[in-house]
Amino acid sequence: MLPAFFFLFPTVKHIIYTALLTAAAAFPHTLQAKNGDLLPKPQQMAIGPEAAFKLNRAVTLTDPTQCAYLANVLRQNGCTLRNRAKAKVVVKLVDHIEGAFDHAVALFPNEAYRLHITPNRVCIEAVTPTGVVRAAQTLQQLAEGYEPGAEAFEALTLTDWPAFKVRGFMHDVGRSFMEFEELKKQIDLLARFKVNVFHWHLTDYTGWRFEVKAYPNLTAAAFNIRQPGKFYTQAQCRELVAYARERGVTVIPEIDMPGHSHVFEKAMGFDMQTDQGVEALKRIVDEAAEVFDGVPYLHIGGDEVQITYPNFLQIMTDHVRSKGLKVVLWNRLVAGPPSADLCDMTQMWATSGKVVKGVTNIDCRYNYTNHFDVYADLVGIYKSNIYYEQQGTNEVAGTISAAWNDTKTRTDADIVKQNNLYANVLASAERAWRGGGKQYIEKGGTLLPNSGEEFEEFADFERRFLFHKNHSLQNEPIAYVRQTNVRWRITDPFPNGGNKDLALPPETSEADVLPSSFVYNGQTYATHLATGAGIYLRHIWHPTLPSFFAHPQPNQTAYAWTYVYSPKAQEVGAQIELYTYSRSGDEKGPTVGCWDRRGSKVWVNDREIPAPTWEQPEANIRQNHATEGLTNENLTARPVTPIHLNKGWNKVLLRLPHVNSGGTHRDKWQFTFVITDAEGRNAVEGLIYSPDQLLD
Repeated sequence: MLPAFFFLFPTVKHIIYTALLTAAAAFPHTLQAKNGDLLPKPQQMAIGPEAAFKLNRAVTLTDPTQCAYLANVLRQNGCTLRNRAKAKVVVKLVDHIEGAFDHAVALFPNEAYRLHITPNRVCIEAVTPTGVVRAAQTLQQLAEGYEPGAEAFEALTLTDWPAFKVRGFMHDVGRSFMEFEELKKQIDLLARFKVNVFHWHLTDYTGWRFEVKAYPNLTAAAFNIRQPGKFYTQAQCRELVAYARERGVTVIPEIDMPGHSHVFEKAMGFDMQTDQGVEALKRIVDEAAEVFDGVPYLHIGGDEVQITYPNFLQIMTDHVRSKGLKVVLWNRLVAGPPSADLCDMTQMWATSGKVVKGVTNIDCRYNYTNHFDVYADLVGIYKSNIYYEQQGTNEVAGTISAAWNDTKTRTDADIVKQNNLYANVLASAERAWRGGGKQYIEKGGTLLPNSGEEFEEFADFERRFLFHKNHSLQNEPIAYVRQTNVRWRITDPFPNGGNKDLALPPETSEADVLPSSFVYNGQTYATHLATGAGIYLRHIWHPTLPSFFAHPQPNQTAYAWTYVYSPKAQEVGAQIELYTYSRSGDEKGPTVGCWDRRGSKVWVNDREIPAPTWEQPEANIRQNHATEGLTNENLTARPVTPIHLNKGWNKVLLRLPHVNSGGTHRDKWQFTFVITDAEGRNAVEGLIYSPDQLLD
């Protein structure tokens, strides 16, 4: 059985060359920021011949927009702002930026800017004050990574603009509350990469997090299911909006109605779809409109519920609009896609969410990070265009990376790490800023090509992301390490008759180097080359999303292997995962002493690697539970597995049965394996992954 995607494998010389280009990104103190580290990558850039603009000196700032963000970037890099200094930063507002693209999304400003840097002058041109903020965010990145006191902006001329107006992230704080200061930190860090929307999902099944003065019971501990007593005051909501606005980030608050409203019903004593419910919701909207002053959109949900109250959504939409706000609805609704009369913007989710003509649409269809692993899904999001478009249109505005934590995790850090927040949001945001993408994810899937333009583009993104992981993001819980040098052979699937423990030829072979094919019961089983630390043999969204196997079947076993060349004997770590637990959906804990519930096994140098000690083996893990949830099931929630590498070649072999999993909610057939340092922070320098043991 051939895999769904087959690409030529690059030579190991190419692998080594790429490794030399990118290895420095794994080490936080050996590389200073250059223009080539900018993320997202600018649309147009020419490197200047002059010396850099040195920081840590007096600077005259001339800025008609009075951009606080720009002034702070200069101060944070040792500049004192004063008149008649030799070094000058000059801001000009212009009618247009030559060559820049723009498209209309109501109340989202033009973000194009031009930046020209010489030794004693930085000139910023922008159409709007938001464009000045984007230029300042580029300057902030250019100053990263220098030794203290040596910060500078390299000489260049840069013209930049977003292909899509909406480049956002979402937290479901209704289900899983996140501390206020943590939200501010994330907005601050992600804004540096030109993420410009924070979708704040404030209410859901297990919690109501927006303080309503008229109805204090909504946030009372007695009526909230998970993390009772945790909510955001109106003062905090105002503060967050202002904080985000300074960074060029638009907050889209969501009060979900009439579904996902269990807390509302408990606290109020009646359903939203009643006369009392509608009147209460109008008062809630009145308070939200006042608190979220200056916010252009209010999201009112609308999904996953049958509308029984006559004209419920139209009544609420009209009321929101009467407060000067535009309306966002989920798309799909139970009754079908929303019409232009019902909303001003839709947020498409799931395969049935389609563009609504005459309305602005946001593509979130496959950007639900709560189902993602650390490695493969990131590739899929980065490779994909945004709803079949190369750049924004009047109907396709961009994308939002959404983390739905229906299932409880232990801490804010767990939410961030298990959803691979920073890597996923920045991959999504770069695609939305740059535009392009060879094909939509429904065709391209999540496989990283072994070579070619898509591979090179992703490897460049990975290099830049890892640079920032070790600089501005160095204190954040990020599991992602380099994966573009990880190479595998994967067999055609063998029949196993439902026996997950059946040992098949790759496991029993005594060959020094495993062959490229095997004969079993008179049939030849080929192998195929693959690249990446995470591979889906069958994706959770199969067959809509292509996987490594075009037609995966139950009661099969595949094997994956590689050989890892180490220049010395060393103790290292390994990120290993044979089943990624989604942060939503009911699940069953792994089996004691096993990596998963399917009998997967891992060997390094023919020594079986024992599974972790699970904190809750065989547990029924239920979404929307008040106190129970995920513990250490995912690799992101436990230490890396210690392994020993010999000097020279080290064999890594994985057995991957696809059998009835006995309780897990999702049919994922997958694996993750990559070698890290002992702390799990970075990839190990100098390793070569080659399933054929080739050095040249």
